[in-house]
Order: sequence, then structure tokens, then C-alpha cells
Amino acid sequence: MSQEEEVLGKAYDSRLMARLLKYLRPYRWQVAIALASIVLKSFADVLGPYLTKVAIDRYLAPKAVATATSSGIWSWLSPHAVTGIAQIAAIYVGLLVLSFLLEFLQTYYMQWTGQKVMFDLRRQIFRHLQRLHVAFFDKNPVGRLVTRVTTDVDALNEMFTSGVVSIFEDLFVLAGILGVMLCMNWKLALITFAVLPFIVVATKIFRDRVRDSYRRIRVAIARINSYLQEHISGMMVLQLFNRERKAYTRFEEINRSHMDAFKDAIMAYSVYYPVVEILSAIAIACVIWFGGGDVMRNTPVTSVALSFNPKTLIAFRLVSTVASLGVLVAFIQYALRFFRPIMDFSEKYNILQSAMAASERIFKLLDTPVQVISPAVTKRPEGSGRIEFDHVWFAYRDAPESGAISEQLPDWVLRDVTFAIEPGETVAIVGHTGAGKTTLISLLLRFYDVQKGAVRIDGVDVKEMDLSDLRSRFGVVLQDPFLFSGTIGGNIRLGTKRIQDADIEQAAEDVNLTDFIRALPKGFDEEVRERGSTLSTGQKQLISFARALAHEPKILILDEATSSVDTETEFRVRDALNRMVEGRTSLIIAHRLSTVQRADKIIVMHKGQVREMGTHQQLLAQHGIYFKLYQLQYKDQEIGSAPATSTPEVTASADD
Repeated sequence: MSQEEEVLGKAYDSRLMARLLKYLRPYRWQVAIALASIVLKSFADVLGPYLTKVAIDRYLAPKAVATATSSGIWSWLSPHAVTGIAQIAAIYVGLLVLSFLLEFLQTYYMQWTGQKVMFDLRRQIFRHLQRLHVAFFDKNPVGRLVTRVTTDVDALNEMFTSGVVSIFEDLFVLAGILGVMLCMNWKLALITFAVLPFIVVATKIFRDRVRDSYRRIRVAIARINSYLQEHISGMMVLQLFNRERKAYTRFEEINRSHMDAFKDAIMAYSVYYPVVEILSAIAIACVIWFGGGDVMRNTPVTSVALSFNPKTLIAFRLVSTVASLGVLVAFIQYALRFFRPIMDFSEKYNILQSAMAASERIFKLLDTPVQVISPAVTKRPEGSGRIEFDHVWFAYRDAPESGAISEQLPDWVLRDVTFAIEPGETVAIVGHTGAGKTTLISLLLRFYDVQKGAVRIDGVDVKEMDLSDLRSRFGVVLQDPFLFSGTIGGNIRLGTKRIQDADIEQAAEDVNLTDFIRALPKGFDEEVRERGSTLSTGQKQLISFARALAHEPKILILDEATSSVDTETEFRVRDALNRMVEGRTSLIIAHRLSTVQRADKIIVMHKGQVREMGTHQQLLAQHGIYFKLYQLQYKDQEIGSAPATSTPEVTASADD
């Protein structure tokens, strides 16, 4: 498990947040509407209890001493109780309707913006993944990259749509409640806030416990996903060696760790919320005790009243009133609303923490440099497809300095490889496993860049070519055929619009695939499931042949293309090969020497070097490495009784 999957990170990182906010820039008007709705809704929520206070003090329990509600901003209310209460009720209903509309605007626009940001982020990540070189995918597991596009982006969406919005709303509500309570009765306000230090301590303990639980939950989920992916893919081997019980026991352990972590989080929530509720109840009890006493004793208090002013429209003034029943009731309502956002902060903290960690991982991926790119000024080869490897050195590691090249280094995959393939020529490359045959293809297609030397097409270095132009010149059939979900025809066309149905049918005919297609109920529209799981290896390979042929490449590459097919299919493919290589520069990598005997030239690779080169008959006459390979495959058919080490030359070559 990678360390980056385990650490949740900070709850707020200004550098990451500033970078995240850039994704909101195209939707700034929608965000502005949502923020304005939050501010207005907070004002509406805060005003509700104050209306209750006005109704009680002005109409239900009026004081002998004039209160702040008898003048100023509320002076327009009717002096008659029934009419005045009806007016206040109408205002209250209006606030509820306004609050509903504002919450709708806030929710709609933030959810809409969150989906847009997710769309943009996933598109950017996928586009970046497409541009990264193959070496990046050699080092990074597929599951981790999928998590970046799915789970991590979801965490950011939750932050934009729930975390940040709720925090802003809670802050405005708290600020409004705090201001109103201090204005109405600063003594009762201080009594209400007396429990805040205890709530802060409880929140700190809760946050630490939940953070640890969420970290363990995240690690457990990652382990469950990894374990399931590995064992579902290897289910055949699992059943073959009777490992079901062992695998089940191990999965139960991993699954239990996830459950235990969740149970710890549940326990933390189960304790935290009742603690805050008890503390808020204590605060309310203190308000009732002290406030009720003040009401009974008619204790004078200083409060802030609002009034209209011709110049400033609204003005604040200090008034002396007695403690009223309306203030007491409003304080109880405000206290109930005051502690609710505080409890929400702890939950939003975890959302922010997960989002910051997710954004750090996403930006780390997006900041991964694209090492293989098209140059600013490109060259386009003009010719028939001459391929040249000019003193090529390559290793699957960081490129060393030019002067650091040494033949003694043990990790060179290719060592000073030099050969040329003329236009229209069919060249076969053979050698033992690990000799560097497939690496030649990767360098030719520029999946990797050479450390020294050059790979050229018609005299132009592949590093000077546009990548799309370079790779469009090749038709490649790999040893492990890869099919996408869709149809057989779609896998042959592979999204190339210029390929018509007639071209697909002709390509299938040329590779002897037509009989198989005709036997299917839907023909070329037959469904292909993930990785072609419903097709045999030979059928998938023939579809790959048809795909390469339908794109009409100038240069054809067959990388162990017949190693996965049976003998009958190989004979069918061999006939197709004669048609495929006609008029094209062709490069064939094969272990089965039967597929390369008719090649114009055969290159023998051994330990990253070109050791032999010539036609089939010339190489057999040399009694070298090729002769050894041929002897091992055909000694019972053609070599007869000749021993494997019948000549000194063979022994020497095999030991090289």
C-alpha cells in the first residue's frame, strides 16, 4: 500500500485551494449566485427567532416599560394585537418562502458547478494520461490511476457542493446569531457562550479520533479493492490449487479491519453528538435560569435597536429596556440554532481533509511531466518507409549523460544496435526471450526515447516527427491482442471514420476471418465484452490482423503475432501474411521460425546486440545462434539424428 493512500493530509492548504478555485473560474457567475443565496438565506434564518421576540414583546406579553419594538424599524406594525401578529406571521411565511427559493438556487447552482468541475477534471486527467509515456504506466498500478479519476474527483465534488458551501452558510449563520444575541442581551449571550470551550475540547478529541478512523477506512478499502481485483482475475488458479478457503480467510481479515475502523468512527460520532447536545442543553438551561429571573425581576438591560434614518436608511442606537419574555424565547431558539453549525464543522472538517488529500494526489498526477512529446517544429518523412537503427543504446531507466555510456553497465537492454530495413522489405527479428526484440518496436513507435544513437524513418529521426503522424504510419499486431468493449466491426474500425464497412469486410476476408464472422448471429455487429472474454485467443488475434490491415499502414509490425494461435489458425494467418506484407515495409518478431523463413532478411538478437544477419539459408549455413534455434525446433523433422551440439560453432554461438 502506497504511503500516499494512507495519509489524509491537511484540512486546508492555501496552495491547493487556490489551484482548485481556478476550476471554478469558468462558472464564476453561477458560484456568485450561490454565494449570494447563502448570504441572504443566512439572514432569513437569523431573522426568524427575532420575529418571535417582536411578536411576544409587542403583542403577547407587552411590558409597562417601552421596549425597542415599539419604535424604530418595527414602528410600522399595527398597534392592534391580531393585526400585528398577522403581519408578523406573513413576514415569517415570506421568509420561509424566500429561504426555500434561496436554498434551491444555492443547491442547484453548486451541484451544477460541482458536476461541471468533475467533468473538466476527469477530462483533463484522462487527456493527460493519454499523453504520458509507457514507462509511467510500467511504474503505476492501474487501480491507483482509476482511483484518481473516480474516487478522488468525487471527494472534490463533495467539497465544492457540500463542504465549502455548508461552511460558508454556517459561518454566516453563526455570525448573525452571535451579533443578534449580543445586541439583544449581552449578559445572556455570554452565558450561552460559556460552554464553547468545552465544545472546542470535545470537537478536538472527536476530530482526532475520526481522522484516524477515516485513514484506516481508506486503507482498508484500498486493500479490499486490490485483493478483489487480484483474486477475481486469478480465480481459475485459485480454484485449480484449492485455495478458496485460504483466500476467504484472508479476505475476511481485510474486510474485518474495514468494519472495525467504521465501528470506531461510529463510536466517535455516537459520543460526540450527545456531548454537544448536553452542553447546548446546559447553556439553554442557564439562559432560562438567569433570563427567567431577569424577566421576573424586570431587570433593566441595555440593547441595540434598529431605526430608519433618512441619510443612512438604517441606524443603530442603544436603548434601555427591561429583560423581556420575548428576548428569553428568542435566546432559546437562537441557542438551539447556534450549536447545530458547530457540530457540522467537525463533519465538514473531514470532507475538507479528504478533498485536500485527493487534490494533492490529482495534481501530483497532472504535474507528471510528459517526457515523450512532439517537437515544436516537426519533420515529415518523404519516402516509402525505410527504417534505420543507427548505433542505438537503450535502458529502461533515466537517460544518463552522453559521456556516461559504458558497455560494462549491466542494465542496457540494447547495446550499439545498427541495421536498416529497406522500403518494401520484410525483415524478421528472432532471438531468445529478453534479447531486446520487442524493445526495438517500442523505440520505433517512440514509446520510449533512446539514450544514444538514433532511430530514423526515411532519414528523419523519429524524435523530430509529430507523434500522431509517426504512429499513423504503422499497423501493429501484438502478441497479446487487446479488444475493447463494443462490436467486432467497431474493434476493426477503432474509431477511424475513413474506414467504411466494405473496408472492414475486405480486411476480414484478407485475414481469413470471414467464415468465423458469418457463423455469428449478428456478424460484424456481434457484441464484444471486456477484453474479448467471449472469444478465443486465435479469434482475437485474427481480429487484430484485420484491424491492422483495415488501416492500410505503410509499415507493418507483427510482434509474436502467431505465438498465441493453434497450428491450423497459423496456416490461415500465414496465407494472410503474404497479402499483408505485399508492397509494405514489414517487421516481424517471432519465436516460431516457420513464420520468418520467407523473410527477405532475418536479424538475430542476443543479449541486446545484433549477432547475426542474413536470409534463412545463409544463417543456417553459418551454424550460429539461428542454427541453434532452428535445430531446437525442427531437429526431429529435418535435422534427424544430428545432436544438439554437433558442431563446435553451434556450441560457441549458444554460449555467447
